[in-house]
Amino acid sequence: MSETQNTPAEEIAAELTETPSETAGETPAETIETSEQAPAEEAPVETMADYEDQINASFKRFQEGDILTGTVIGISEDEITLDFGSYTDGVIRLEDASDDPAFTFNDIQPGQTLSATVIRRDNGEGRLQLSMKEATAVLAWDRLQQMMENQTAVTVKIGGIVKGGAVAYVEGIRGFIPASKLSLEYVEDLEDWLGKEITVRVITADPEEKRLVLSAREILREQEAEERKKQVSNVQIGLVTEGVVESLMPYGAFVKLGNGLTGLVHVSQISQQRIKHPAAVLKEGQTVKVKVIGVKDGKISLSMKALQDVAAEEIHEETYELPEAEAATTSLASLFKNIKL
Repeated sequence: MSETQNTPAEEIAAELTETPSETAGETPAETIETSEQAPAEEAPVETMADYEDQINASFKRFQEGDILTGTVIGISEDEITLDFGSYTDGVIRLEDASDDPAFTFNDIQPGQTLSATVIRRDNGEGRLQLSMKEATAVLAWDRLQQMMENQTAVTVKIGGIVKGGAVAYVEGIRGFIPASKLSLEYVEDLEDWLGKEITVRVITADPEEKRLVLSAREILREQEAEERKKQVSNVQIGLVTEGVVESLMPYGAFVKLGNGLTGLVHVSQISQQRIKHPAAVLKEGQTVKVKVIGVKDGKISLSMKALQDVAAEEIHEETYELPEAEAATTSLASLFKNIKL
C-alpha cells in the first residue's frame, strides 16, 4: 500500500504541531486558579491549516503559456513587475506589453491588476518573464465581441493612416476604421485625422481572421438625430417661415428650413386646387413660404395652403361693401349738390 504524499502546507503543519519530548526533570506546569471568576475566552488558535491555500499557492510552479493575473508592484520606463503571491514575481517588458507602437507604461499605476502570459519560467534573474500582449490576444477578443453585442462606445486615438481608412487600437488589438465610417460626410484627406480622438463602436470582431473593424458613423448619426429631435421640439406650431424645396415625392415636397431641419408639405397642403403631383406647382431649389401645422415624433408638417387660406380671408375682410339704398341716395345727392349746370 503506497503512502499518501502530503501537500507542502500539511508537511509544515505536521512539523509545527508535533508534541516536544519532555526534558528530564521538567514537568508540565499546572494551572493555578487565582480567583473564582471564570477565565476570559481565548481567541481561536490559528493553525497552518488555515493558510493551506496561500501556502500551496506560494509553491505553485507555473508553466509557459499560463495566463496569470497579478498586482503591479513596480514600474520603470522599460518594464513593470507583477506580484502573484507566489515564490516568485513576474516581469513585463515594454516590447511585450502591446502591439501599439504608441503604448507606454505611463498609464499603469501601482496596485493595478493585470493579466499576462508566461513566456519564460526564468528570465535569468529568477523571475517569470511575461507577455501582456499575448494574454490580450487571448482575452481581448472575448471582450471585443461582447462590446460588439452591447454596442459599446469607446474612445480611440487614430494612430495610423492606411489605404482606404485609419488605424486605431482597442484592448491592444489593431483595428481598422474605413474612411466611410470616420464621419457623416465624405473624408477628402485622411491625413487630417491622424492623432485625433474619436468615439467608435466595434462592428466586426473576428478572432480567427484577426479582423477588427470600427465605426464612428453610427454614433454620429445617433447624435445628429438626438440634436435634431431637440431642435424639432423647439419649433412652434403656427410659425410662418421661408424654406427651399429640397426634393419632390408623389406624396409631397420636403422643404429645408435651415439649422438642419426639414419639413414635409403634404400634396394636399400645397395648393387650394387639387393636384396629382407636387411637380405641377413646385420645383426643386424653389424658395417657398410655409406654415408649421404640426410637430410629432420628430417630424415637422408644413402647409402652403394654410397661408393661401389666410390671404383669402384677409382679402375678403377688406372687400368694399355697398351701403344700403337710403345711404346711397343721400350720398349721390351730396355728390351733385355743388355742381352748377
